[in-house]
Amino acid sequence: MLNRINNQFIKSNVFIFHGTAGYPEENWFPWTKEKLQEKGCEVTVPQFPTPEGQSLQAWLDVFEPYSNTVDENTIIIGHSLGGVFLLKLLERFQKPIKLAILVATPIGIKPISVYNDIVDFAGFEFDWDKIKTNAKDFIVYQSDNDPYVSLGNGEKLAKHLGVDLTFIPNVGHFNAKAGYLQFEDLFKKLEKYL
Repeated sequence: MLNRINNQFIKSNVFIFHGTAGYPEENWFPWTKEKLQEKGCEVTVPQFPTPEGQSLQAWLDVFEPYSNTVDENTIIIGHSLGGVFLLKLLERFQKPIKLAILVATPIGIKPISVYNDIVDFAGFEFDWDKIKTNAKDFIVYQSDNDPYVSLGNGEKLAKHLGVDLTFIPNVGHFNAKAGYLQFEDLFKKLEKYL
């Protein structure tokens, strides 16, 4: 949607980050992208190297060409490892974005099925003060039967960010395998920020 500021229309700029072994056309990403584009948003879903070549630096390199488009109207959604990457970006940003949404994001609370892969990617040390400074608001999603990321991750993440956890029972990893080709709750929350 276009926000009117000083008689100029400012579009929300949205990024969606996939996780390990992910890609832009999976899960609820295409549906969400289409819904946001219908509202006038610019939406980018980058393809990050994974699982081959998966590293924080490789993902930063992919994001670099987009970095100059990040501003106070930017919304970033991270799913799984994409959420870890989002947190690492927030540590690096120089100005706050409008909203960060973290879906099934592992932050080090075991069990995590790919714990060592995430340690190799970026570790589990986060600068929470810097992260909170660089997003005006946060939404955190987690389920209780996620086979990859335990509920404790979402609970602890929400606590670190000072927000309530959006808990949706029995939806696994919020992916296609769990039947998540649309994400109605996320879109409804997003609309308030457009």
